[in-house]
Parts: sequence; C-alpha cells; structure tokens
Amino acid sequence: MFVKICGITSEEDALLAVALGADAVGFVFAPSPRQVAVQKVHDITRRLPREILTVAVFRDEHPSRVIEMVDRSGVKAAQLHGHETPDMVAAVMKGVRTVIKAVSAGTQDAARADAFHTDLVLVDAPSPGSGEVFDWSLLGDVPVGPRLILAGGLTPDNVAAGIRAARPWGVDVSSGVEAAPGLKDAVKLRRFISEVRATETPEPDRPAGAPFDWMED
Repeated sequence: MFVKICGITSEEDALLAVALGADAVGFVFAPSPRQVAVQKVHDITRRLPREILTVAVFRDEHPSRVIEMVDRSGVKAAQLHGHETPDMVAAVMKGVRTVIKAVSAGTQDAARADAFHTDLVLVDAPSPGSGEVFDWSLLGDVPVGPRLILAGGLTPDNVAAGIRAARPWGVDVSSGVEAAPGLKDAVKLRRFISEVRATETPEPDRPAGAPFDWMED
C-alpha cells in the first residue's frame, strides 16, 4: 500500500520517512504552519532516492504557477488541495506528469472525482487539512476509476481501522505523526508505517496500476 508522509519541512524528516518505508513525501507550498520554501525543497529532493514520489501541495494556485514551482523545486508531483476545476487540473497536467487531486468527502467534487481525469485522488475530511477524521464509508461515493488515497485525521492508532473500513489504494498522514507542527515524531512515524504494512489489503473494484509510474523516464 502506498504511504505518503506530508508536511515535511526538513531534510532530516524527509530522510527519516524514507528510511522507515514511506513511498512519498509531501511539501506544503500553500499558506500553512508547514509551508516550506521552494529552494529548500529543491535542496531536500536532491538527497532522496529516485523511487520516492516527491509531492508539492498547492491550494487554489494558478496552473502556470504550479508548473513553475514544481519545476523549480525538483518535485515529481503536484497535489491540488483547493477548489480547482477540471480545466485547471488539466492545465497543470500539461506540465506536471503526476497530479493528485484532493477532494473533501461527501462533496460534489468527490462524487465526480473521475471528471478531473487524474489517476490519483486524495479523499480528505470536509475541512481539508484540519486533521479531522470523517466517515470512511464516504469513500464508497467516489466513482470507480481513480486510485484513492485516504487522508484526514489518520494516526498510528486508527490507520488500521481506516484501511479496513475504506480499503484505499494508499494513505496520507501529516499531523498524526508529528511532535509539533512541521516536526515529525520518529516513534509515531515508525508505528504508523508498521500499522499500514501489517494491515494493507487488496483494494476491491479499483485499478491496481503500477504504483511507481513516476519512476519511468
């Protein structure tokens, strides 16, 4: 199962997440206590293994600006975590190979997630980025097609239950493995990834896909 550790603000935490088995690390470029500078992300991504998916997180940013910041930072993917329209997502996809569209559970965007034409859809709580848990059964309202990443209030204590209930393709965590905003807790990170690996189950009725398409040149 795909594991993304988001809200990374330092090289130390990025390397720690990778060493513990994360498949992806996320850097927040949108306004946030975890916001990190483009140049700093560029310096971090140069130190990470090629197979790791590096993700820049945006909220309601202009597509041309998203593409520019992705290029400057050296990340491989853009996560669009705002009110982006399908046209805006399509514009980003012209310049960024891997795009994750985030939607809020129970909303119209979630119900029409396939309209964004992205391979990866992240399903978050109704208040995105709040760290709140939502009704995981709402993932069933998302159309078949995209590979789904479960987010929203996940912690080492509840991620196993979330996987069993929602059966996503992947999981995403930020505040649930922190000692403080932007500072990861090594013990929580290790526990979180261990719980995922011990619990992962096949995702029903959704494409399995090669999880590391971004490795291809």
